[in-house]
This record gives sequence, structure tokens and C-alpha cells, in this order.
Amino acid sequence: MVARARATLALPALVLALVALAGCATTAPKNPDPRDPLERINRGTFAFNQSLDKAVVRPVLRGYRKVTPRVVRTGISNFFQNAEYPIVMVNNVLQGKLGPAANDTGRFLLNTILGVGGLFDPATQAGLDRNNEDFGQTLGRWGVPAGAFLMVPFLGPSTLRDGFGDLADDFLHPRHYIEDDSTRLLLWAGGQLNNRDGLTEAAAILDRSGDPYAFVRSAYLQRRQYLVTDGAASDEPPLDEDPSLMEDLEGDTPTAPP
Repeated sequence: MVARARATLALPALVLALVALAGCATTAPKNPDPRDPLERINRGTFAFNQSLDKAVVRPVLRGYRKVTPRVVRTGISNFFQNAEYPIVMVNNVLQGKLGPAANDTGRFLLNTILGVGGLFDPATQAGLDRNNEDFGQTLGRWGVPAGAFLMVPFLGPSTLRDGFGDLADDFLHPRHYIEDDSTRLLLWAGGQLNNRDGLTEAAAILDRSGDPYAFVRSAYLQRRQYLVTDGAASDEPPLDEDPSLMEDLEGDTPTAPP
């Protein structure tokens, strides 16, 4: 999910990225995708994100995984997932899914109280399934089209609808109401690192893809369509690469590697 820091960082980062990559984004795509009218710019941003990921994020992530035991990383992941559950609960209600809303409310309360603030996951052992809902999905459920595909500097793939939805969801995240800016930013950064940690294997497979940008785009758009329709048949064109990557990208957080 996107924190207040995302809104403040994205615009200046976009300007800097576009200036730096203007020369890389001037060639028109051979087979333009109607879902991606900004493909030339998006590909330049994707190249920037990939370079940053390889030069900075991956070394940091390797250090994090080396010094942090798996059981601790699991607890951290549980904590960040639990912190996002108010978003899931409210969007269940907005979509008229009252049964899942009750399930997710019980899950959030159980993990927060008995799971020590979400570090542990007793709700799964109790049979309360984890769901995935956000305001972008809510808008899609009520007929709002996805709009243009976007590759956001530092943050990866999105759409106009999902970008607006992320900003709205931020008001439901507990982190939003922390007054100390440094603490709020630290929690946001920790959440982003946790999300990226969950995509380590997918990133390795993506490196071997013939056209990583096109695959990330297709995987992201299909995943979002799947979530909006709760698994109903999608009108999106099928993926033409290794299907195992699509499975790796289909985590609780539908965000592809930056």
C-alpha cells in the first residue's frame, strides 16, 4: 500500500526520472498496447527502477536476509500485513461483501490481540482466511475502468485507478495517523522492503524474461483484473512467458518488482 510518503515522493521522482531517461524513451514501441499509451515513458521509468533495484535494493535486501532469521522475517511480514487489514475490512463493506468483512474483522482482532500486534498469525490456525481488498478493487467492482497503465519511479506498476485508490487507502492505514514524520516514513520504508523481500524469487525469474517490462505489465494488469472480478474470466490477453512467474507475482500484495 502507499503511504503519505508515496504521494510526496512520486511527483518529484517522476520529474527527475523523466529528465534523466528522456533519451531512452523516444523510440516508439513496435506493437503498442492500448492499455499503455505512455509506454515509451513507462519503459524508461522501468529501466530506471531496474537499475536502482540491482544497484541498491538487492544489496540491501541480501544484507537484511543475511542478518535476519527467517522466523523474524515471518513475524515482520505478519505485522505489516496485519497493519493493512483495516483497508481490507472497509473495502469489503464498500463492495457489499459482508461475510468476508466479518471474517476479516475477526482476523484483524485475533491477530492484533493474541498475535502480539500482528507478529503472529493465530487467525490462520483458527480457520480465518486472509483476503485481499483495496479501494482500487472497489472502484473496479463498481465499474470504474483501470485507465492507463503507469510505471511509477521507485514504486513499480500501477494504473490511474489504482493510484487514486492507493491514496484513498492511505487514510485507512494506521501509519497515516502517526504524528512523527520519521516514524511514519520508517514504517513505510519497512513495508516496502518487506514487500520486495516477498518478490525475491519472482525477480530472479523476471531477469530471464525476454521482455521484462511487457511481462510485468501483463502480470500486473491480469492480477488486478483477477482481484477485481474475484477470479472471473478476464478479457486481458494471455501471458506468453513462463507461467510460473505469474504464480510468483500473485502474492497478497499485487506489486511486481520495481
